[in-house]
Amino acid sequence: MTNLEKYIKAFEETFNITAEQTKGLKYQAISEWDSVGHMSLIAALEDEFDIMIDTDDIIDFSSFEKGKEILSKYDVEIK
Repeated sequence: MTNLEKYIKAFEETFNITAEQTKGLKYQAISEWDSVGHMSLIAALEDEFDIMIDTDDIIDFSSFEKGKEILSKYDVEIK
């Protein structure tokens, strides 16, 4: 499984959405991505990629695309 597939899977499982729905997804665009859902997503990504995301990056994680950019800071390349 590629990093992109793992990344998409984290969104699918956390928010109970399809891969297609992740495209262009932004924080609070769906009811599941509220503050609690946000922390569940962060936990899923930290577990999946064995990283610890800094508080500033958790706050900046505002969309599906922005998340890819943030994870690259932790040597997780998602293409």
